[in-house]
Amino acid sequence: MTLTELRYIVTLAREQHFGHAAEKCYVSQPTLSIAVKKLEEELGVALFERSKNSVRVTPVGAKVVQQAQRVLEQAETIKELAHEGKDQLKSPLRVGAIYTIGPYLFPHLIPRVQALAPHMPLYIEENFTESLRLKIRNGELDAVILALPFNEPDIVTRPLYDESFEMLMPKEHPWANRKEIDSELLPETPLLLLGEGHCFRDQVLESCPTLNQTLHDQHTITEGSSLETIRMMVSSGLGCSVLPVSALQVERKNDLVVSRPFKAPGPKRTVAIAWRASFPRPQAIDVLINAIGKCGLAQET
Repeated sequence: MTLTELRYIVTLAREQHFGHAAEKCYVSQPTLSIAVKKLEEELGVALFERSKNSVRVTPVGAKVVQQAQRVLEQAETIKELAHEGKDQLKSPLRVGAIYTIGPYLFPHLIPRVQALAPHMPLYIEENFTESLRLKIRNGELDAVILALPFNEPDIVTRPLYDESFEMLMPKEHPWANRKEIDSELLPETPLLLLGEGHCFRDQVLESCPTLNQTLHDQHTITEGSSLETIRMMVSSGLGCSVLPVSALQVERKNDLVVSRPFKAPGPKRTVAIAWRASFPRPQAIDVLINAIGKCGLAQET
């Protein structure tokens, strides 16, 4: 039994397809298939149920895969510990962020990290919260930046700052001459929201419970795939939207739209950073937190 074989079965259990799993592991399909079969023969049990078009984990296979994941996490920790005596700021730092934070934070963050730690390049990734949760757990990422709440065993979470939401609307919208917007009125105007899977969508809905009543009314709510897409649809006059302040900086020079704050207490989110408690490069995390604080996107808590 090898770590490579354990990595194969964990990937196969996730992909449920030999070809896709082989691609993820950067090996040929026969190589992966033979290795999985060899491990099954060594253990004396079938880990996967194979059919012509799919692969399913057997009940005992699910338990083995779960334990294999733990072993891989510990192996990654051993690798990190081996470098603990070296300069913690001389190897890449793998940082993820949710889609509604990354595009507006990373352009400011990268130069500030480089100024503080010039020999620590950043590998960056944008993804959904649940995908980032998996990647921080299995060691694919070193730190993730997302919106609270975020609870995960053995993961340290530290709030960074609060960020307010504002209303973005076409310049000719009847509410454009108001100084503040009442969030309870949102169901009364065509609204653009992110699709399901985006935590920011859930935060907007939570900030205005009456929106849930009109969620399935396509005349009231239209979905977009990203905040950038939504901003363009607002500019075209399709409707209004609710965006975090960091995503509105470009719109300050857009003559087709205006943004307005909400009446207090307005909706907001708490942006936080999370990392594994066992991560052996605390200095790298400190640099990242310091650099985010210098970005000036929102006031630190």
